Amino acid sequence: MKLEAIDFTADDAQERFVESLRETGFGVLKNHPLQQELVSAIYHNWQAFFDSEDKYDFRFNAETQDGFFPPEISETAKGHNQRDIKEFFHYYPWGQCPETLKDELQNYYAQANALAATLLSWVEKHSPADVSALYSQSLSSMIENSDKTLLRVLHYPPLKGEEELGAIRAGAHEDINLLTVLPAANEPGLQVKAKTGEWLDVPCEFGNLIINIGDMLQEASGGYFPSTTHRVINPEGADKTKSRISLPLFLHPKPDVVLSERHTADSYLMERLKELGLI
Repeated sequence: MKLEAIDFTADDAQERFVESLRETGFGVLKNHPLQQELVSAIYHNWQAFFDSEDKYDFRFNAETQDGFFPPEISETAKGHNQRDIKEFFHYYPWGQCPETLKDELQNYYAQANALAATLLSWVEKHSPADVSALYSQSLSSMIENSDKTLLRVLHYPPLKGEEELGAIRAGAHEDINLLTVLPAANEPGLQVKAKTGEWLDVPCEFGNLIINIGDMLQEASGGYFPSTTHRVINPEGADKTKSRISLPLFLHPKPDVVLSERHTADSYLMERLKELGLI
């Protein structure tokens, strides 16, 4: 089994994309509207940020979860003992951000949110009637004017051989949100777990856009759209000397959005952040 990139401009793109989400939890798009030059510039400029000591001036705020998260308090995936080998920056339009990097990041945030609303409308349009009946409101309206949607700039540093035994760049996990929108990173390593239990490499050609289902969409769809387990493995050979930058946008509904009889978006998020040790 292999994940293949779907042409965003093709006549059957919507159906193929939603089918891929349903079957694998992931969809990979090419020829999409996000500007590759902008993504490339962000990778370059944030690599310089992570290489500098200035990052410590933007240490995260525990209450609002914006800012720089250093490696020593990185996430531990649910069911794992070792922390992931990474550091990251949480960007919200209302949150802290280096002035020299903000305009570029906000431009991308706006573009990616607009595209994400389109993709959510595809999911809703191609949901079976009994699944659509479960949505408390349209999927795209769940994220409209949401100040919870998070852009994370992730830095996986070069591996030195001194890492904790068993630790990898990102342990197997599921995302919390509705959908995650991710430009292909500058280095490979992302894998998704198939229904068979096999780990599949996600195409990492620069220019591809990778979308995966999060737990909130699984919850809202009564399990019809599966939140798929994925991980970032450590590279082999010479690639260990390279950093890896990644730019996931996590689409979060407004806090009061009803996901199911059990959960609002806020109650679900709080439960998961506690599990991850971030609050």
